[in-house]
Order: sequence, then C-alpha cells, then structure tokens
Amino acid sequence: MIPASLRSERPEDREFLRALYASTRAAEMAVLPWPPDQIAAFLDMQFEAQASHYAAVFTAAERSIIELEELPVGRLYLDHREDEIRVIDIALMPTARGRGIGGNLLRGVLAAAAQRGVAVRIHVEVNNPARSLYDRLGFREIETHGVYTLMEWRPEVATPTL
Repeated sequence: MIPASLRSERPEDREFLRALYASTRAAEMAVLPWPPDQIAAFLDMQFEAQASHYAAVFTAAERSIIELEELPVGRLYLDHREDEIRVIDIALMPTARGRGIGGNLLRGVLAAAAQRGVAVRIHVEVNNPARSLYDRLGFREIETHGVYTLMEWRPEVATPTL
C-alpha cells in the first residue's frame, strides 16, 4: 500500500471537497427519483451548509487533505481540545476506500491522543459502513442522538510498576 500523506487544506481544494462530499452521499442519492440537476443542486446546497457549519463551530480545527502520490483522495478534520481530539470529519473518495488509508490515519490520531492522555471522539451515522473500522480500533458508543452515535476511544491506563 502506498502511504497517504496529509497537507493543509487550501482554497483551491474547494471543488475537490465538493466532489468528495457528493461521493459520500452517492448511495443515498441513487434511490431518489430526482433528475441529475436537482440532485446536483441539493448536494451543492448541503455541501455549502456543512462547510459553513464547520467554519462557524470549529474555528480552530486542523483541516487536512489526504493525498496519495500527491493527488487528493480525502479529508481529515480534527479539533484538538483540552480533553479530547474530536474527529470532525474523515472521508475518502470511493477509489481510496477499503485500502487501509482511513485506519492508518486514525491510528496516528489515536497515538497522538495517547501521548497527550486524552480521548478521541467521533460522531458517526448509525448505518455508516466505517462504523466497523471504529469498532475495530477500540471506539465505544457513548450516546446516540437520532441517526448519529457519539463514539469514544480512550488511551489505556498504564499500570504503575512498583
């Protein structure tokens, strides 16, 4: 596997991010009886709403583009808080899914959290296929609100040696 790299998001990434967002909603849109232009308009509106929400709520977030061989394939947004690292969003293009990229990146986030001694939390849709990855990485469900579940990973407590 080619290792993924992260770089800071730039203004010129906007169209890639729009396409990435649309890819995450493709299965949902496929079952709608809407014409393609209506689907495109809806996805554009939803993308703009999400981007505005993230900008307003997560003002200090680390916004990274995931790259393979210098080509963008996804995004990873993190909010480093005093008591946790919040995974705001992690998404990969369909061609990059199922290749271990997300798991490797999240293991890096978990290692950073363990070094700081803080939790990692992420909201995930109940039916999101990535849920099984979060389970394998040791995340546990801590609460559910509607279609979203808040999951948490905590570093193991080290046993002091006497």
